[in-house]
Amino acid sequence: MKLRFILIAVCFLFSLPGQADEGMWMLGNLNKQTCRTMKELGLQMPVSKLYNTKRPSLKDAVVSFGGFCSGVVVSGDGLVFTNHHCGFSSIQQHSSVEHDYLKDGFVAHNLSEELPNPELYVRFLLRQEDVTRRVLGAVRPDMDEAERTSAVDSVMLAIGEEVSRKDSTLTGIVDVYYGGNEFWLSVYRDYNDVRLVFAPPSSVGKFGWDTDNWEWPRHTGDFSVFRIYADKHNRPADYSPDNVPYRPEYVAPISLDGYREGSFCMTLGYPGSTERYLSSFGIEEMMNTTNRAQIDIRGVKQAIWKREMDSRDSIRIKYASKYDESSNYWKNSIGV
Repeated sequence: MKLRFILIAVCFLFSLPGQADEGMWMLGNLNKQTCRTMKELGLQMPVSKLYNTKRPSLKDAVVSFGGFCSGVVVSGDGLVFTNHHCGFSSIQQHSSVEHDYLKDGFVAHNLSEELPNPELYVRFLLRQEDVTRRVLGAVRPDMDEAERTSAVDSVMLAIGEEVSRKDSTLTGIVDVYYGGNEFWLSVYRDYNDVRLVFAPPSSVGKFGWDTDNWEWPRHTGDFSVFRIYADKHNRPADYSPDNVPYRPEYVAPISLDGYREGSFCMTLGYPGSTERYLSSFGIEEMMNTTNRAQIDIRGVKQAIWKREMDSRDSIRIKYASKYDESSNYWKNSIGV
């Protein structure tokens, strides 16, 4: 089972060479010790401005983009920045041999030129709740692993469905955390009208391609820009020409002043999974079985795709997103 995390990863480089400290924390579980640590590392804004269920906070500007990436709201009229590779499939869907937005990039000069993406959504986190006791209440000591998994999954699903039954505009998802020791309910609100505003050409957005992917430092302009739309009451709505730009509760400020050596650095977002809690046996299986198979099989598959993609632009455009997704994890498996 994939572990989906809403977390804060904090890293701070001390002035002494070679020393670093880090943390990884869930937004709904920022205890006093965690808050004190972030303050000691250099966090200047109040912790209540990171996650707050009663007042607008930074969590309201950070979205799950399509359920597979992170994004950040940067303007009062719903502009969202995300990675170029996260918007890649949407850019591909609007591309053709005549209008190759993958190769040449895309820019909407006004709202009417922004391109709708029916399959895309952004998801705002409203709150998190620890439901560990309720989930594990369905487990008995005499259960085998299959029975335990079935009981846990059933309760997780039931808790999530309760949210939507109370409010159809909300989505409830229970995820497994800390290697199966905790279970947390996350309540979201989804906006389904998301339109493409800007995409750089591949010479910028994919600079270095897989040679530089998962490497550091990386010099690609890995970004794309979308806009969230809502109905006239600022509520979620399916695509309609009558929808208007979404008015966010919180906008993440952007500074062009740069940074100083030793500045506090924090990342807030939605990584897809983590192997942080695997046992040594799990690490061995991942390296020698899972990753080895991904490297071998995807290498063969991508070579076939690449041969055909290089032969015709129409095939290149149609298979661009498939190839991009496959090669991303292929390169990751090689590095791991």
